Amino acid sequence: MIYALVDQETLDQRAVSLQDLLKYINSLSISILQYRNKSGTLSEKKRALQTIKRLYSGKVIVNDTIALIDDVDGLHLGQEDIRQYGETKREAVVEIRKRIGRKLLGLSTHNAAEVEEANPLDIDYIGLGAYRSTGTKKDAEVKGAALLEIAKRSKHPVAIIGGVRLDDVFDESIAYRVVGSDLYTTLCQKDLQC
Repeated sequence: MIYALVDQETLDQRAVSLQDLLKYINSLSISILQYRNKSGTLSEKKRALQTIKRLYSGKVIVNDTIALIDDVDGLHLGQEDIRQYGETKREAVVEIRKRIGRKLLGLSTHNAAEVEEANPLDIDYIGLGAYRSTGTKKDAEVKGAALLEIAKRSKHPVAIIGGVRLDDVFDESIAYRVVGSDLYTTLCQKDLQC
């Protein structure tokens, strides 16, 4: 299953409108979307999420911004971000669950140790990456095919991320292919305005 990663910085850099990208995502029948905006204000993020909810009918997850949980179907947190909610990851997830209830909760992981730490947590999936190098996270350690073996250790569904392409095929240990940059690339190939 494809999981679309809509990154505001990439939209801005590539001069692609959120509306055009959502139209393209809808044409691909993608059922889950994560909106990431690392530098926007809360009101900018809220406006973007309102546009997404108006133009996209799948599940919407927001990256890092728990204050917007009422506007979305779930929350995705990185390893650094989860630490602000508790001394341990288990305590943090308990606190986050108090705030978001049974909405979707995802956690980024990068190696076998982090996958093992995530296994007992009350989360719905893990993001595991980076599969390939990507322009959005230049410091990500690329693990390639080794990630596929690490994914088999997870007790949660795995969303493989980092340079994943629309045409990539993985075995059943990968529940989601998180496609970000390739969405923009293929859209721009179809639409010469990019």
